This record gives sequence, C-alpha cells and structure tokens, in this order.
Amino acid sequence: MFDGLDALVLARIQFAFTVSFHFIFPAFSIGLASFLAVLEGLWLKTGKQLYLDLFKYWLKIFAIAFAMGVVSGIVMSYQFGTNWSVFSDVAGPVIGPLMAYEVLTAFFLEAGFLGVMLFGMERVGKKLHFAATLMVAVGTFISAFWILSVNSWMQTPTGYEIGANGQFLPGDSWWTIVFNPSFPYRLVHTVLAAYLTTAFVVGGVGAWHLLKDSANAHARKMFSMAMWMAALVVPVQIFAGDMHGLNTLEHQPQKVMAMEGHFESHPNGAPLILFGIPDSAEKRVKYAIEIPKASSLILKHDLNAPLAGLDTIPDDEEPPVGIVFWSFRIMVGLGFLMLGVGVWSLLARWRGKLYQWPWLHRAALVMGPSGFVAVIAGWITTEVGRQPYVVYNLLRTADAASPLDAPAVATSLLAFVLVYFTVFGAGVWYILHLMRKSPHTGEYGVKRGDKGPIRTAGITPGPTQDPSDQSRRDLSGSKHEPEDRP
Repeated sequence: MFDGLDALVLARIQFAFTVSFHFIFPAFSIGLASFLAVLEGLWLKTGKQLYLDLFKYWLKIFAIAFAMGVVSGIVMSYQFGTNWSVFSDVAGPVIGPLMAYEVLTAFFLEAGFLGVMLFGMERVGKKLHFAATLMVAVGTFISAFWILSVNSWMQTPTGYEIGANGQFLPGDSWWTIVFNPSFPYRLVHTVLAAYLTTAFVVGGVGAWHLLKDSANAHARKMFSMAMWMAALVVPVQIFAGDMHGLNTLEHQPQKVMAMEGHFESHPNGAPLILFGIPDSAEKRVKYAIEIPKASSLILKHDLNAPLAGLDTIPDDEEPPVGIVFWSFRIMVGLGFLMLGVGVWSLLARWRGKLYQWPWLHRAALVMGPSGFVAVIAGWITTEVGRQPYVVYNLLRTADAASPLDAPAVATSLLAFVLVYFTVFGAGVWYILHLMRKSPHTGEYGVKRGDKGPIRTAGITPGPTQDPSDQSRRDLSGSKHEPEDRP
C-alpha cells in the first residue's frame, strides 16, 4: 500500500514529527528548571512558605516533562542509524564527539542531581538541595549548548576537512567547530525562547486560577513573576532575533529570501511582505500586502539598500518558500503578541489592577501554549529554510538518506504516530490535570513509594515496628516481657 510513496519524503516527515514532539519538552524543561531554582532561592532567602509551595507544585510538572523529553529524545539516535545512515557515516567524526560531550557534561549532571532534587528535600540540607536544583538547571543549559552547537554547525559548517573517503573530519581546532558563525546567535535566541515558553505557561496557569479566585495568593505570585518575564525578556528576544536574522542573511541568504518571499531581486530597496500566498511555480507572492522598502530597512538598515532575490539562486537550490514564509510569520507574529501581553501587564501593574483585569487574564490564558507554537515555527523556519541541504552547501538531504524502501519507512512512521500520541498524549493530559489544581499551602511535591527499593540480593526488609517496641528486643529478636509482669 506504500509503494507509490517516496521513501525520502517519508523519512523527512518521520524526523520532523519525532523532533517536533521532542523539542517541546526541552523547550519547557530548560525554562522550568531555572524557574524552580529561582523559587527555591527565594524561599531560602525570605523563608516564605508560598515560594516552597510553588516550588513543589511545579516540581511535579517538571518531573513529568523531563521524563518525556528524555524518552522522546532516544528515538533520535534510532533514526540516525536507520533512516539517515549516510549522514551518520559522513558527518559522524564531527557530530559524534559533540553529541558525546552533551551526554558526558549535561545528561549525567542532570541525572546525577535529579534524584536529589525530586526526593531529597527531607534527606539533605537546604543548601545542598538548592545546589542540586541549580545543577539540574545548569545541566539543561549545557545540554542546549551542545545540541545547538551541532545544529549550528550543520547550518554554518566550519573547521572541518574532507577525508579521503568523503567524511567530514575535524580540523586543527575544535573551537572553530563548536563556535561556528551562527552558534552564538542561535544559542541566545533558542534559550530565551525556552524561558519565554515557560513564562507563558506559568502565566497561563496563574491566569486560570485568578479567573476562578482573584485573591489566590499562589496564583497572584505565579502570574506576577511570569508577566515580569514577559515584559522584560520579550524585547530582548526580539532584538536577539533581529541579530540572528542578520547573521542568517550573511551566511544563508536564500533562507532569508524565502522568509521574506523575495522571488525577485530589488536593486533600489526591497518591500516587507506582511502577508500573501507564495507561488514557487510562478515565482511571485500572490495577493501580497507589503510595506515599500521596509525589508531593506530591517535587514540592511537602509531604505534603498539592494537585496538579492531567489532569481539569483538555481531552482534546485531553493528551499520550499511557502513553508518557510508562513512559519516565519507565525513565529514573529506570536513574538509581538507576547510583547503586547507584557506591555499590557505593565499597564495593569502601574494601575494597580494586575490581579483585577480579567481580560488580561484571559489573554494570558490563551497565550499559555504560544511559546510551544513559536519554537516549533522557528525550528521549521530554520530547518526547512536550509533545504535542500542537511549540511549546508556540502551534503544534500537526498544524498544523506539510507537506501530504504518506502514501505519500511512508512511502517515505522505509523508506529511512531500511534505510540507518540498515546504515550505523550497521556503525559500531556496528566500535566494539564496537575495544572488545573490550584497550588495550596503545604503542597506535598513529588511522592515517593511507601515500600522503598526492591532488594534483590537475598535480603528482605522486615515488618515495620513501633519504635517503642525496638528497645524491648534482645539480640535474638524476641521481645522481653514487661518488667511488672508477675
């Protein structure tokens, strides 16, 4: 039944599907780990129970999101070996060590301290537990560092040599590979996006509970902290995105051409196309709504600066313009909506109505999942805009795929779709179930099992005894009779 399908297209769909599912969990856990560290730090500094309650409330959600992120990431290595074996072979000498560094420096750090963070509140000192929380937060950032370095090298490859067998080999310095030209911009832009994703989730949950009870102290604190993040960080993110775009124009001009919808070159200033329908067959944007020369102003800071179009690029080098054009606008549009909510919250705070404006709370609730949509749209812009290459200008996507038949790829794709929607759908439902409940004083946090670990070396725990009985046991384990017994 799958013989008429293209194996390459199916492999790309499968990778896009699994990576999109995976991406939303780290995008949430990176920001949430730092938020937890801030909450615990404020609790230690002020001693206020409210911060500890919020810490335990969000710790349960973090544990689930972190687990789903780890599980969904395992599939990536599977696909590299099955669907993209040529890419693994050719780029492995460069990509492999960077991925190994991610495991050694980040994943082990997170895994080592995660247990203390989840279950150690009553077993270690406050300062040591806070240190464990900080290490988990730092570990999530280090993980993003290495993963984004790998992705950025595929976008702007530097520091490599071509071996006799056609493999990409590291050159004289690994620093040139790690800190490739697009990496600093992509790192800042993506990490800020993760923080904003978490901020709007927290703000949405706080808004939900404020709509039900505007006097809820826990909801007030959540909403206030999230709105400060939105008001202060969104402008920084917009600036970082602009810098990232200028870097992309320098190193990947056809990606920017697709983002802007510039099928033709503009020697005397290019318009900013706000909306329209790109038509790659006719090489134009139909029904375009545009601002004259505004694109040159944004990209070159000069109204009359010339901008090259896709007419300077061979047809087989062009990325899919329609997808890149609209994914970019979704990302940017959501960014400005986030800015609007942040400015609105500042006005409400200034008027002393931050907790009494229900329309602001409704807007924050609607914008709760906006960060996830924005990061997926940004990822699509980045990855589809790089096409037709998997390693930019060096290795085409069509040449990187494994020699598989369409039925084999389609079968695994269907399996992934079924399993992902079942497993991760249940996980997301449970997270939403936890969010629906309001934080309360004495929040219990992550529960441990009552029976403790399973012993497998022939030693089994005895029955629980009353402490008062223990003093009555002799060395043989039998009880003494009470002293006043005749």
